[in-house]
Amino acid sequence: MKVCMDIQAALGQRAGVGRYVRELLAHLGPLAGDDELSAFFFDFKRTGLESPPPGVSLRACRWLPGRAAQAVWKRLPVPPYDWLAGSADLYHFPNFIRPPLSRGKKSVVTIHDVSFLRLPETTEEKNLAWLSAEIRRTAERADAILTDSRFSAREIVELLRVPEEKVFPVWLGLPPLAPPPAPGDAARRRRALGLEKPYLLTVGTIEPRKNLPFLVKVYDALRDFDGDLVVAGGWGWKTEATRRAIAESPRASGIRVLNRVDDAHLSALYAGASAFVFPTLYEGFGFPPLEAMSRGAPVVSARHSSLPEVLGDAAVWVDGYDVDEWAAALRSVLGDAARAAQLRSAGLAQARKFTWEETARQTWAVYRRLG
Repeated sequence: MKVCMDIQAALGQRAGVGRYVRELLAHLGPLAGDDELSAFFFDFKRTGLESPPPGVSLRACRWLPGRAAQAVWKRLPVPPYDWLAGSADLYHFPNFIRPPLSRGKKSVVTIHDVSFLRLPETTEEKNLAWLSAEIRRTAERADAILTDSRFSAREIVELLRVPEEKVFPVWLGLPPLAPPPAPGDAARRRRALGLEKPYLLTVGTIEPRKNLPFLVKVYDALRDFDGDLVVAGGWGWKTEATRRAIAESPRASGIRVLNRVDDAHLSALYAGASAFVFPTLYEGFGFPPLEAMSRGAPVVSARHSSLPEVLGDAAVWVDGYDVDEWAAALRSVLGDAARAAQLRSAGLAQARKFTWEETARQTWAVYRRLG
């Protein structure tokens, strides 16, 4: 069987879907066996991958910009994707949308979550328009749909009205971070970021779904916590409410927005956090709290969507969005060293359940089921 994966997202996105594509591709290759795996991308500017992962062959289109192809596909079902990517028995589109294919060609699409249908007000307008216009047609035409959790599988079946047997939940692997830093090195990296005090940490692109204005209120209520609130993530979309909440906070001087940090500094941030806090409104999987667990940070999280499935019994859960309840949950960790130690141990055990090797194995199983 010949499988072709679209890897465009791996070239343009550092996190999110880009990270998913890079890790999955690297771990699929060694499992190919007698099958063939190729990776296709548009490389009009000659900035693409220089060498493929083991077991993967690269195919690039250098005469047509990817944006031009996308613009045409929004209006017309030509040219078929396989005319550009080359012949294969199965095509995998890991970034929500299936472009047009020649008749009879099989396809797998990864729809990571449907937050844009549940919470459209939190989604970037341009992305919302594109997904809303294409997602139902994609779900109908795909031969199989991969998604990141059992929760997301149920959402897809309900909201996109596809048969349950067509949707395959496959947990993601834990993203690789730099090796756990030695205490002295971790402290040095944190000082380099200007962090001298204890701190609460949250990680992720700054956008409405992360609910950061609420987190600022929780931090304001923790006046007995003599430390900082650290937000590690780039500014995304619809950030006005977050910027205003930070500017108007009476503890604004203790709120640190670090934008994106490299893996070594991120590892040190997780390892040194007094607690990792995740008041998100919706998650199809939830990488950041799982990363935090892998570095020994106690996690306090909203209890909804995919998070109970992914974090198991290793987090302090909070139902709803009452500021005082969140502050109390954090105090239960900050003021109890034994409780924090128990959470660190449970979190490390939970994080070990998620590997890219297993993600790749289950993905190949779906390919072969269709082949």
